[in-house]
Amino acid sequence: MTSIRISVPMSDLDDTLAGFAAGAERMAHVRAAVAREIFGQSEVVEHCLSVLLAGGHGLIVGVPGLGKTKLVDVLAGTLGLSSRRVQCTPDLMPADILGSEVLDQDRDGTRRFRFIEGPVFTELLMADEINRASPRTQSALLQAMAERRVAVAGVNRDLPAPFHVLATQNPLEHEGTYPLPEAQLDRFLLEIRIDYPNVEDEQAMLLATTGVAAVQTAPVLDAAGLMALQRLVRTMPVSERVLGAIMRLVRGARPQTPILPELASLLSWGPGPRAAQALMLTCRARALLHQREAPTLEDVAALAAPVLRHRLGLGFAARAEGADIEALIPRLVAAALG
Repeated sequence: MTSIRISVPMSDLDDTLAGFAAGAERMAHVRAAVAREIFGQSEVVEHCLSVLLAGGHGLIVGVPGLGKTKLVDVLAGTLGLSSRRVQCTPDLMPADILGSEVLDQDRDGTRRFRFIEGPVFTELLMADEINRASPRTQSALLQAMAERRVAVAGVNRDLPAPFHVLATQNPLEHEGTYPLPEAQLDRFLLEIRIDYPNVEDEQAMLLATTGVAAVQTAPVLDAAGLMALQRLVRTMPVSERVLGAIMRLVRGARPQTPILPELASLLSWGPGPRAAQALMLTCRARALLHQREAPTLEDVAALAAPVLRHRLGLGFAARAEGADIEALIPRLVAAALG
């Protein structure tokens, strides 16, 4: 029999299982509420919710007009989180995101500095077209994402809890952009690809969004409820079989320890331990979304691409020969899970 790793005392197991059931029911209500405003894109919604349940940040990649901004707004409203949006441009400065100090003068002539919070002081931040911001501004935002605090004028200021960033990128326009370095891409738990809806979903969207009535987003959760679910996800047991599959997949995707012989020549770099952490957490979150008490190999296979696609680097020769990361990942999954 496959052994199970339990993150909670056995005496508390019944309470934990009841918590899984209640948490799964709450998330079912969240998904139903989101589906009333976001037509189709069920996998994209699932990946975004997995990121938030795992307590991390996500990068959403898609062409303009697919509803990326709408999706983040609906998620914030449904989860009961405060949200703000930053439109990234080349002239955006770190202070425009983090905040800055201004000099105030009282009526008696006394002068003092007052800190004005930037848009990063929110629970769900949308960084629109993050690759259009300068490297300096990108670094400031990524540092805030990693440390969940900002340092302005020598003073550390904690960000709200929870704090999440859903950033977007347009894969078509590269002129005037600053691609995120690999080390910064690794800060995102998942790279989520959003594509055109199918004909039925697009027709339903047209009928629902071009009339007089509009659906009002109603909160199903709140910040405290989301944080409770995040703690619940981290207590979820993981079988030795799933743990082994995660280890084989992540370690086997490195050119130093390839699970496929050709990887050593195809890849210049592979995923680090943070990828394994991301896969472990998001697999647990996906299991909760599917009303299960523990992740399975199905969760590993479903999340392999969004976890790995921004953590694999093709070598120069492989790119010249037309090799494709998206085509490589299914082969890695088959080798690791087979």
